[in-house]
Amino acid sequence: MSDWVKVAVDAMGGDNAPAETVKGAVEAVNESNKVKVYLVGLKDVLERELAGYTYPGGQIEVVHASEIIETAEPPVMAIRKKKDSSLVKALNLVKDGTCDAYVSAGSTGATLVGGQVIVGRIKGVERPPLAPLIPTATGCSLLIDCGANVDARPSHLVQFAKMGSVYMEYVMGVKNPKVGIVNIGAEEEKGNALVKETFPLLKNCPDINFIGSVEARDIPAGAADVVVCEAFVGNVILKTYEGVGLTLISKVKEGMMTSLRSKIGALLVKPALKTTLKAFDLEQYGGAPMLGLKGLVVKTHGSSKANEIKNSILQCITFTEQKISDKIREKIMTQEVVSDPKK
Repeated sequence: MSDWVKVAVDAMGGDNAPAETVKGAVEAVNESNKVKVYLVGLKDVLERELAGYTYPGGQIEVVHASEIIETAEPPVMAIRKKKDSSLVKALNLVKDGTCDAYVSAGSTGATLVGGQVIVGRIKGVERPPLAPLIPTATGCSLLIDCGANVDARPSHLVQFAKMGSVYMEYVMGVKNPKVGIVNIGAEEEKGNALVKETFPLLKNCPDINFIGSVEARDIPAGAADVVVCEAFVGNVILKTYEGVGLTLISKVKEGMMTSLRSKIGALLVKPALKTTLKAFDLEQYGGAPMLGLKGLVVKTHGSSKANEIKNSILQCITFTEQKISDKIREKIMTQEVVSDPKK
C-alpha cells in the first residue's frame, strides 16, 4: 500500500523499551490500516518481541541499529558519536523521506537536538516548540512550549501561537482556536518582561484569535485552546498537571476504601468515575509533537506504556494527511513581519 503514513519508531528508547514500544506499534497497525511502522533498534531483540504478536503483514518493518542513546548522555555528543543509534537512524528515516514521522520515548534532549539538526527546521521558524495536548473540562488544549525553549523571545512566542493555532484547527478540528498567553493575572500590564513584550504583538496578530492572558488555574477549565508560554513555565504546568492528577486519583481511591459504606458507594460510582478519569488521562493524546520541523517529530514520556506509544503513532496519521508542516510553512512565510529588537 503506497499511501501508508510511515512512522519511524525509536524502539530502544524509554524506560519500558523495547517491550512496550513493540506492543504499542502492533496495537497501532492492528487499529489502523493507514500506517506502517518502522521499528528501529537491535534487530534480533525486536524480532523476538514481535514473534509473540499477530499483525497485518507489511505494516511493520524492523530496521537494525546497533547503538542506543541513554537518557543521561549529553545530547549533542550522543548525536555526533552514535550515528548507528536507534534514535539517530529513526530521525534519518524522516530526513531522507523514507518516513513521514518519528516517535520516541527516549532521550528528550537528543530528540530535540536531532529534530533540529537532522530533520531540520522549516524556513522562517526561529525555535521549534514541544506542544503536548492536555485534558480540560471542555476537551483538550495545546500547551506550547513545554520543554524545548526555556529562554524564548517575544517573536518565538508569536510563532508558537501561530503554529499552535494551525495544529488545533487542522489536527483537532477546533475552528478559530482561542489563543491565550500564560500570565499571573488577567490584566494586560501584568507579567514579566517577556509576557509584557509579547502581549501587544499577539494582540496585533490578525491571523490568530488572541483572547489575552490566561491564569494557570483557568487552564484546566479550557479557557484557551492554545496556551502559549516559554518552556520553563510550560514544563512546570505540565508536571503539576500530572502530579495533581496522580495524587487526586490516589486520594480518591484511598477515601473509597475507608469503610464498608464507602466501599459500597465506590461500587456504585465506579463506571461513571472510570469514564470521567479516562477523559483526563494524558496517555490518550499520545506524545508531544515538535512543531516547525520539516517532518513530524513526536516525543512521548520516558515511562510510556503501549497505549501512549500507540496513540503517538496514530496521531501521526492526521498530522501527515492534513499536511501540517506545509500549513505551518505557509503561516510563517506569509505572516506580517513582527519587529523584535532582541532578535
